[in-house]
Amino acid sequence: MTSTTVTLDQIWQALNTISDPEIPVVSLVELGIARDVQRDGDTVIVTITPTFAGCPAMHHMREEIVAKLRSIGVEEIEVRTSLNPPWTSEWLSEEVRAKINQFGIAPPPHHTGDIEIKLMEVVACPYCGSQDTVLDNLFGPTLCQSLHYCRACQQSFQRFKPL
Repeated sequence: MTSTTVTLDQIWQALNTISDPEIPVVSLVELGIARDVQRDGDTVIVTITPTFAGCPAMHHMREEIVAKLRSIGVEEIEVRTSLNPPWTSEWLSEEVRAKINQFGIAPPPHHTGDIEIKLMEVVACPYCGSQDTVLDNLFGPTLCQSLHYCRACQQSFQRFKPL
């Protein structure tokens, strides 16, 4: 198979098998990081948008994309980064939010564009569902997560920040 015989659908299917390095239960496609796939002659161009502009996992994601596409026969690959429009947690489907929650990370709440401080206050614990939680640290293990503590079950947990 060569780059020209691999269909766009096959490319999207391959991209959908690449897990996010920080949340391995969801793919780059499900998170909305993999935004677009196009062809320019024999070259396949994949456009990605990071959840944060300074996301340290971007280099790793690029390498994973190139390796995965080469494994299905794509020879010429260009991975572009687009910051416009910026990534937003509103792109997450209910299915993805449920997967994140089941993984032990509280999903971000829905918002209408402007993020109010109130959205940062009440977080349901992904382990027991209690809302008797507190923000421990706005800065979690990654730029896109914060650290919280549940008083009900006494578990620490991460939350995907609303963006």
